[in-house]
Amino acid sequence: METKNMRSGGGGPCGACKFLRRKCVKGCIFAPYFDSEQGMAHFAAVHKVFGASNASKLLLTIPPNKRLETVVTLCYEALARVRDPVYGCVGHIFTLQQQAVTLQAELAYVQARISTLQQHHLPMPPTQTPSQAEASSVCIDPSIDITDLCNVLDQQLDDSM
Repeated sequence: METKNMRSGGGGPCGACKFLRRKCVKGCIFAPYFDSEQGMAHFAAVHKVFGASNASKLLLTIPPNKRLETVVTLCYEALARVRDPVYGCVGHIFTLQQQAVTLQAELAYVQARISTLQQHHLPMPPTQTPSQAEASSVCIDPSIDITDLCNVLDQQLDDSM
């Protein structure tokens, strides 16, 4: 008879077993990844979205050296699904992609504007210190129309001359 059927770290059941209100046995598939404190909240999301049985089956099919990555991914997607049941992390990824597109357009516009100013031998605006540059930077809203963005940038460049 085993005296302690808990994970090898001792100190109580893992977060998954604590959430499921069951005894944490030696070799518990969840124990290395869901600690007693924070692991319970993360496992609750995983359980709600994927189910404990499905998560356990998935982890058993993954090579041990890839399981940590798998658990991190499961937790991230589960927490995102709890916040946004329809899109999950895809909504966040889409928002980041939109911001990247907007910033690329802004960068292309600014580079073209600088090139135009250099071709006309117009004096460049004075170099700013980092604190001045931060204070005058444009905050980009991903929903802003690119023409509106160009107008705002034109105005800021004209004002600086």
